[in-house]
Amino acid sequence: MVASAIFITDLTGKPLISRNYRGDIPLTSAIDRFASYLNEVEDEMKKPVFHVDSGGEVLNVEDVGCTGAGGETFVYVQHSNLYLCGVTCKNSNIVLMLTYLYQLTSLFQDYFTTLNEESIRDNFVIIYELLDETMDHGLPQSLDSTILRQFITQEGNRMADDSKSKPPVALTNAVSWRAEGIKHKKNEIFLDVVEKLNLLVAANGTVLHSEINGAVKMKSFLSGMPELKLGLNDKLVFEAAGRGGSGGGASSSRAGKSVELEDIKFHQCVRLARFENDRTISFIPPDGEFDLMTYRLDTHVKPLIWVEAVVEPHRGSRIEYMIKTRSQFKSRSVANNVEIIIPVPPDVDSPSFKSSVGNVTYLPDKDCVVWTIKQFHGGREYLMRAHFGLPSISREEADGGSNSKGGGGGGGTDMSWKKPIGVKFEIPYFTVSGIQVRYLKIIERSGYQALPWVRYITANGDYQLRMA
Repeated sequence: MVASAIFITDLTGKPLISRNYRGDIPLTSAIDRFASYLNEVEDEMKKPVFHVDSGGEVLNVEDVGCTGAGGETFVYVQHSNLYLCGVTCKNSNIVLMLTYLYQLTSLFQDYFTTLNEESIRDNFVIIYELLDETMDHGLPQSLDSTILRQFITQEGNRMADDSKSKPPVALTNAVSWRAEGIKHKKNEIFLDVVEKLNLLVAANGTVLHSEINGAVKMKSFLSGMPELKLGLNDKLVFEAAGRGGSGGGASSSRAGKSVELEDIKFHQCVRLARFENDRTISFIPPDGEFDLMTYRLDTHVKPLIWVEAVVEPHRGSRIEYMIKTRSQFKSRSVANNVEIIIPVPPDVDSPSFKSSVGNVTYLPDKDCVVWTIKQFHGGREYLMRAHFGLPSISREEADGGSNSKGGGGGGGTDMSWKKPIGVKFEIPYFTVSGIQVRYLKIIERSGYQALPWVRYITANGDYQLRMA
């Protein structure tokens, strides 16, 4: 059992819609207790999981087992101007409740595009249908919008034929994420390996933090019920092959090209037991677009695009920037739509720019200069100069100012405007981790031929270079 009831409220705790699945709690009083918690507890003291005993006292969840006081446990998430809350009076799986609430939020967004108080009020009927289909007597059921849309439409379920009004067979199948009888004129599957690089670099060039967040995204247009097997250059797979007697030289050579993935999270279609046993990613894919897996690598990565700045304050209330950027990846790769975002003081005026490539734009509402380079080839270096009037720099500050280099630089006494330099980019046909798809096998009993397409993309995540 997971939840006794689910309800949605506004930010003050006023109920908008609710469903009592088990009838083992007084729902009205439970909602009142939740509203009291929201209004009486300070924001910094609120927790996403809390317990209220039969006397109305709020307890820490870890203390509930010691008191034996009864009452209800509340689990809630916030989205926009709403709270989605589950409540139970049993010893339930809290993590499963949180997962259900987050997936329910995604399901509502898929149906209504925007999930807020107004969309809840406009869609009471369909929300009740979704609540009834996604949970049965406190146990979560399918939350796959692709399957639910087959019998819960925006107009409601108005089918007259009893045979058509039955839910899809996929809901009761072991493969609940895929309907039977799918047919495509052309059988294709598209696989994108997308990596985002989070990087923080100190002004002296030291990499303070680097992290790769990756995702294997798929678009499946395959008929029938295909079985897919995906092979990656996973380090553990290569090590297992080496222990199997593939030869020391070959094993070490292949292991050198392997990648050690961390924090792997799979779509529900992946057979986890098979992966745990031999690291084989075997699955029957949903139809359409989905994320097969996500992963993380906490590894040292040098900046793919380096930015060096020199900021010179001058007499006569003006300031000049010299920005040099360098691509530190192989020349055969190209970074597209590069944006280098340089912070400037909030009161600069009279901007003028000169750059060896690209376009430069001053954005006064964001107090920054954006240098845009449409295509940045590997191994290249470019220069940009920017000149501003700056009334806030006095003659004394200009006399005492000094040039700065590194991730940025500057003069003057008030450095509050010196946020880190940000960089945005996208590099196709390239992964910073070196992950590779070794094979993608498609097996279907009808024996049709399918075309797999694989693409690699590296983009910026939170990519910042601090100013000196």
